[in-house]
Amino acid sequence: MPPWFPMLTVLSMFYYICQRRRARLASRGEVINSRRAIKTNIHALPMSTKAVQYAKEVLDFSSHYGSENSMSYTMWNLAGSPNVYPSSGDFTQTAVFRTYGKWWHQCPSAPTPFKRTSPSFFSQDYVELAFEEPVYPTAVHVLETYHPGSVVKIMACSANPYSQSTPAEVRWETIWSAEPTRVNSPQARQFKPCIKEINFPTNLLRLETNSSLLDYYTELDAVELHGVKEKPMHSIKTTTVDMSDSDEDEYEDKDSCGLDCLTNQFSSTSLREWTDNGYFDKLPYELIQLIISHLALPDLCRLAQTCKLLYQHCCDPLQYIHLSLQPYWASLNDTSLEYLLPRCTLVQWLNLSWTGNRGFISTSGFSRLLKVCGSELVRLDLACGHFLNEACLEVIAEMCPNLQELNLSSCDKLPPQAFIHISKLCGLKRLVLYRTKIEQTALLSILNFCPELQYLNLGSCVLIEDYDLVAGVIGAKCKKLRYLDLWRCKNITERGIAELASGCLLLEELDLGWCPTLQSATGCFVNLARKLPRLQKLFLTANRSVCDTDIEELAANCQHLQHLDILGTRMVSAAALRKLLESCKGLSLLDVSFCSQIDSRVVQELTSRFPNVSIKKSFTQ
Repeated sequence: MPPWFPMLTVLSMFYYICQRRRARLASRGEVINSRRAIKTNIHALPMSTKAVQYAKEVLDFSSHYGSENSMSYTMWNLAGSPNVYPSSGDFTQTAVFRTYGKWWHQCPSAPTPFKRTSPSFFSQDYVELAFEEPVYPTAVHVLETYHPGSVVKIMACSANPYSQSTPAEVRWETIWSAEPTRVNSPQARQFKPCIKEINFPTNLLRLETNSSLLDYYTELDAVELHGVKEKPMHSIKTTTVDMSDSDEDEYEDKDSCGLDCLTNQFSSTSLREWTDNGYFDKLPYELIQLIISHLALPDLCRLAQTCKLLYQHCCDPLQYIHLSLQPYWASLNDTSLEYLLPRCTLVQWLNLSWTGNRGFISTSGFSRLLKVCGSELVRLDLACGHFLNEACLEVIAEMCPNLQELNLSSCDKLPPQAFIHISKLCGLKRLVLYRTKIEQTALLSILNFCPELQYLNLGSCVLIEDYDLVAGVIGAKCKKLRYLDLWRCKNITERGIAELASGCLLLEELDLGWCPTLQSATGCFVNLARKLPRLQKLFLTANRSVCDTDIEELAANCQHLQHLDILGTRMVSAAALRKLLESCKGLSLLDVSFCSQIDSRVVQELTSRFPNVSIKKSFTQ
């Protein structure tokens, strides 16, 4: 037996234990939270009157289906009492997130997932809700009116959004969480998770969602917060508690706090001075590195505390080439970033999405991080990063010369003049500007100086005045473009579509959903189908003018088509859809909701004939 074999076994066992703990933690989901809620809510004595309140205001969210200039399908519909419940179906008065199911993640344009993401982090979207009165929560009810089951986490915040004074500390605590689940029925329900008791009053809740298992868009109508104004007092009565999983509960608590204890976990002074590492000294350095590369970041922090040798391995910059800090947004701050700096010299992918809000990360803290890792950085995700300002974008432009991917989705606090700095990133291949306040001048500059762009998301960018001009520059300058999202652009016409179709011949995905100025009678959709045979995804959502001629041209010319959304058209017949399904063998998603000529009977017929195609047909009760 080789002398290093026993120590290899020890490392393998450590890795197995970490994996087993996380697997047990993930599989127990709601059961753990229910048990904890039961333990912490036993025999509460009635000390004050219970209050029931609906959300007063929607403070923040990651995405929504609706427009920035209306109320239909927007997150703002979550404020106030129910508009729809207990009715079921597709209603414009509800809150709807931008995506659902697996479709967006299966597209060629889908971003590659980060390695070493926490296995207990399932969230894809979020919405933050403020209530009138701070209370100690006793229950949270979510009124879901269509395709329920998206909520995976509910959190409470110690900060009062209506307080005039700045709190000394902002604390987020998870009061319920579970894995994504599939609910068999699309009907409305009142979701009543068993929440954990917290020791501070709150009037700020955060719902995090995952719609990956849902068959269609989930719709939320309202959120009820039940609570008492005085902290409940408990009787002294003892209760037998199952201790078999108590260590896993503690493990979950530590994982949920993320990097809150980063200072202590990575402090070398807390380690004993070992003179001999036993068989660890005989293991090849690369083998230890390979084993610990499978650990999530909290596990890596814990392993660093075991001995000096493993501390050195856990601090090796090679372990941080892909660094996703999004799962730890609730506790990540300048201090955390400061202690990560020595390990970030080789970071190539960095995910700071959702982080830094409410003063957690400062401009100086962000700048210090990029000065360390910016030269190697290729991908930077900053979605919903409300700490960002013009100075931050200037630092990105100066410190990240090799940057190829930049995600600023829903960074709606960034001032319009800040975006001009992006034009200095000449090697950009992927740029997400969804729900930002970018203006036309800055966008045109970016398009002129970033000819390598392959992916561009301009969805819901409401300050752009002339999309025809923008489309013309895209067609002239961005010859390598493969994906373009113009969701809810307000004024593009057939002229802009012609420029795109003539200049961007490599386009594979095009989203023209809710673009009201496009009319089929001008031949714009026929032109698209004839000039862009590589199309795999085409969204013409809510365009009432799409007709049989357009569908037949797609069938004849775009045989690689996989996803097609023609929701809301009145002029497409069942015969045209049959031609499309017969020609496009790879079609997997077809949305014909609110298509007046396509009733449920036709959908059933087409589904039985083409079982590999998911045909969507929403309803209103």
